[in-house]
Amino acid sequence: MTGVYFVRHAEPNYMNHNDELRELTEKGLSDRKLVTDFLKDKSIDVVLSSPYKRSIDTVKDFADKYGHQVVTVSDFRERKIDSVWIDDFTAFCQRQWIDFDYKLTDGETLREVQARNINALKWVLKEYRNKNIVVGSHGTALSTIINYYDASFGYSSFNNIKGLMPWIVKFTFEEDSLQSIEILDVFA
Repeated sequence: MTGVYFVRHAEPNYMNHNDELRELTEKGLSDRKLVTDFLKDKSIDVVLSSPYKRSIDTVKDFADKYGHQVVTVSDFRERKIDSVWIDDFTAFCQRQWIDFDYKLTDGETLREVQARNINALKWVLKEYRNKNIVVGSHGTALSTIINYYDASFGYSSFNNIKGLMPWIVKFTFEEDSLQSIEILDVFA
């Protein structure tokens, strides 16, 4: 069995509009210790992450404490929305979840994000078979992965998790076959 713990990043500083370099807030830095405490007894073999700072920093506390390096996997990055900041994020998200092929001029569709993240996950399942893996992730990227395996996870489900940071979802695989998806509560 292969266990993949996707960790949605802790609270980011939304005042920083640079998606790749957006850091965690003080609360986010504090909350990442909840991730460390949650993962401490899960026999983690490898720590991977999106290359975005907020995701790396969320899993880095655990990695540093337990002697792992954080290996970045570019295809686990969050979707690109556009080259400019958009103010009505809610309307944009609704439209993308209704139409998986909708995107702004310089952005990605959810279908593209999903395909990229699923390809990365399939690579992980081959590379780290029968291991326990942590992947630093993002809300939309992770939601499209869940949606790939469970089509009922749509906009309302995504909307319900928008404020959950950090958030952990465990996928269990036998070879390449999904056995279960578990939503885990790091705040319990």
